Amino acid sequence: MTEQGLDFTGKTVIITGGGTGIGKIYSQAFSAAGANVVIADIAGEEGDQVAKEINDGGGSALAIRTDISVEDDTLAMARAAIEKFGSIDVLVNNASLMSALPRQPWHQIEVEEWDRVMAVNLRGMFLCCRAVYPQMREQQRGKIINISSSRVWSGIPNRLHYTTSKAGVIGLTRALSREVGDDNINVNAVTPGFTESETQMAGSTPEYIEARTKMYQKRSFKRGQMPDDLVGAVMFLASEDSDFITGQTLNIDGGESTH
Repeated sequence: MTEQGLDFTGKTVIITGGGTGIGKIYSQAFSAAGANVVIADIAGEEGDQVAKEINDGGGSALAIRTDISVEDDTLAMARAAIEKFGSIDVLVNNASLMSALPRQPWHQIEVEEWDRVMAVNLRGMFLCCRAVYPQMREQQRGKIINISSSRVWSGIPNRLHYTTSKAGVIGLTRALSREVGDDNINVNAVTPGFTESETQMAGSTPEYIEARTKMYQKRSFKRGQMPDDLVGAVMFLASEDSDFITGQTLNIDGGESTH
């Protein structure tokens, strides 16, 4: 990756879920690379705090409370980014409903819970893409990075709704890339493995963490995956170095799954 590719000075990057967990790490990394960061998170206080830390440190950030499953919220998110910074160069579709979900057999999942997961993880991603599209089309440039999950490669059980929604993200990425190519907009996805973020660890029992730790021995890299392990790939897909890459899915799990 070239030095130019890592320079996001003057670029506006929207990060959904950017105030908590892995999203917080994305927000800090893009800010350190010079970007104007829009933190769109349903956790409003956490988003405000991350924005304050970035601004106090000499960066440029805006926090807006956003429920990505609500169309008006996503439109307000895009509008705020344009009014504050004048452009939308990158959308990182990171927000999803996962860590709060109980791990349980598929036949015990309530229909209402299934619908809520799809509303956030798939409809929300669709709404965010649609909200930023007019600005990206007008600019004739833009990068959309959709966060899926490596669960889709291995079929890990007990969160069927989450895994299904993340498989849908890959389909959305492939089809959308075909539809916006003439607008010079790149759409790609990444599939992170089990990542030891604040939210992930808080939502996991000690027994599950122990079981996952044993799985590390089956990887190429036999250690836990940290949020920082995802930053380079996401920033590459957001940079000019990836201008001729679209419709692709990059797996990031230390070699646990290969495809």
